Amino acid sequence: MKKLAILSFAIMLCSASYAQQALFGGQDIVSPQINDNNTVTFRLQAPQAVKVELTGDFLPTQKRQTPMGEMDAPGVAALTKNAQGVWEYTTPAPLASELYSYSFLLDGVSVTDPNNVYMVRDVGSVTSIFIIGGGSGDLYKVNDVPHGAVVRRWYNSPTLNMDRRITIYTPPGYEQSKADYPVFYLLHGAGGDEEAWIALGRTSQILDNLIAQKKIKPMIVVMTNGNAGQQAAPGESAKGMYKPTFMGDTRMDGDFEKSFPDVIKFVESNYRVKKDKANRAIAGLSMGGFHSMHISKQYPDLFDYVGLFSAAIMPREGVTSEIYQNTDEKLKVQFSQKPKLYYIAIGTADFLFDANTDFRKKLDENKYPYTYKETGEGHIWKNWRIYLTDFAPLLFR
Repeated sequence: MKKLAILSFAIMLCSASYAQQALFGGQDIVSPQINDNNTVTFRLQAPQAVKVELTGDFLPTQKRQTPMGEMDAPGVAALTKNAQGVWEYTTPAPLASELYSYSFLLDGVSVTDPNNVYMVRDVGSVTSIFIIGGGSGDLYKVNDVPHGAVVRRWYNSPTLNMDRRITIYTPPGYEQSKADYPVFYLLHGAGGDEEAWIALGRTSQILDNLIAQKKIKPMIVVMTNGNAGQQAAPGESAKGMYKPTFMGDTRMDGDFEKSFPDVIKFVESNYRVKKDKANRAIAGLSMGGFHSMHISKQYPDLFDYVGLFSAAIMPREGVTSEIYQNTDEKLKVQFSQKPKLYYIAIGTADFLFDANTDFRKKLDENKYPYTYKETGEGHIWKNWRIYLTDFAPLLFR
């Protein structure tokens, strides 16, 4: 008994030491600090650093080369060091209500804020985040309302010959109800995966809050992995932990569109859903908008609601899949069946703005009806959250 007591004490001592170790690694400062007037102060303790800068999507944009060409990118601001070795920067003006992301540049090396545990991954980059409330940002917060459930499940895709991972949101009360629900298929962009809309798009928070406000009908939201060569998000499959890349894993070659009926079959076999065109919606951002456009015209009997958020329109040069052939004829069939909503949204600074303008001209020439939303700024998650918030209340009416 005495030996057992000694062993128990040793285990407790080790556990306490391990817990304290996490405390020793922290910094006893507040960052970010949201001030009463909605300016925000950032701090980083780095007494040996020569130069510390801040980059974030609340700073004036600058042009930067990316794999998708020249695009607007977050600007950079310099921090000032005090006598205690703490670097500090306060935004010169209050920030509007929104979810923001940022990181520090510590002597040129990008690092997250060690005083902020709230982070998101976008492709291969991790950034710190914060929310300013009092407006649209309140939709992205967890509020005191009934909450839905988010699960990751695996389904078999015979078309792609693999098991694949999928993220599914069910609305508050789904488990207790016996009702059947409409389904909204929500697709990510290039570089994303089945985690993107939940982590970066705040889908569950937006849906919970809009349902609580009675602005949308309760619905199931299905978030797929649109990379036809992937089983799942990086680190979540047998491929193991590897660095995510922007393009690769057969993203826009027609295979994902061909396999989409596998997704619908899984959902309709495992969830209480309404199995008709009037109760199915599909939308996506960038590559996901491209997929939504081509899936909905390839299978014109499946979706009454289609959303293109900052969508790529035409396939890459050299791609010859039959999915992308005879586009005009397929659009004619799709619109002859009078979808209830065909929604296009894009920012005026988006590098895909001209392609979307040309596509809208095609729709106008053929008198195909659509709803159009134009915002400022470019190819950014801020816009895609806005589009989701605007699109969802239009569904299943």
